[in-house]
Amino acid sequence: MNTDTDNVSAAPKIVSRDEWLRARVALLQREKELTRSRDRLAQQRRELPWVRIDKSYAFDTPDGRRTLADLFAGRSQLIVKHFMLAPGWAEGCVGCSYEVDHVEGALVHLENQDVKVVAVSRAPLSEIAAFKRRMGWRIDWVSSFGSDFNFDFHVSFTPEQVARGKAFYNYREDAVPSEELSGFSVFARDSNGDVYHTYSAYGRGAEEVLSTYMLLDLTPKGRNETDGGNLTDWVRHHDRYGAGGHVDSTGRYVPPAAGPCCEAAS
Repeated sequence: MNTDTDNVSAAPKIVSRDEWLRARVALLQREKELTRSRDRLAQQRRELPWVRIDKSYAFDTPDGRRTLADLFAGRSQLIVKHFMLAPGWAEGCVGCSYEVDHVEGALVHLENQDVKVVAVSRAPLSEIAAFKRRMGWRIDWVSSFGSDFNFDFHVSFTPEQVARGKAFYNYREDAVPSEELSGFSVFARDSNGDVYHTYSAYGRGAEEVLSTYMLLDLTPKGRNETDGGNLTDWVRHHDRYGAGGHVDSTGRYVPPAAGPCCEAAS
């Protein structure tokens, strides 16, 4: 990420402490309004109706085949991270990896608040396990390979849909640049063991998971991105910072081009 001081959104106005305090108190009122608005929105989210999951889904896990109900691991609430890792991909999506980096630290707290978090990808379990080891994560991560799960929750797309360039994503017909896109889905399980879909968010809908962004929003430069939400400008797999290359529009890491010396030697 560019760190030039010129990238502060506007030249700072230098004032006395008293002037700063007046401006800060005025902003605090706006912040309080936003906090109360967020609380109301969260309540409305909790009041959404539920949809019973009648379809049988099975997943490959390190402990064998498991159903969607099994993924709750004895809890009544389940958050699924739809992680972009298709069969044959060498590594997971950069943005999804960025999200899981943040979720990792919250797992122990969520698990003690009746919430299980599981990542789901279409890649076979062996490919998931290799990337998970590389990242050093402990999140439970299962494979939906051969299942309709990803397609039913509109985060995986057929070759025909990709060729057409449009599919249903984020609650509308939208451009589909890749066979995989990201999201979060939430499920509940009742005392009878029935499972219900309660919520899903895609795109920037789950952005508040990203505490790095929340912290950057406190700083003068903010996110320092081309459009305020383009993490491909600077986010990398956490073991790739300083390695060069870039992230393309589909969230895939592209290594730096080989230099002349390497090309000559090949």
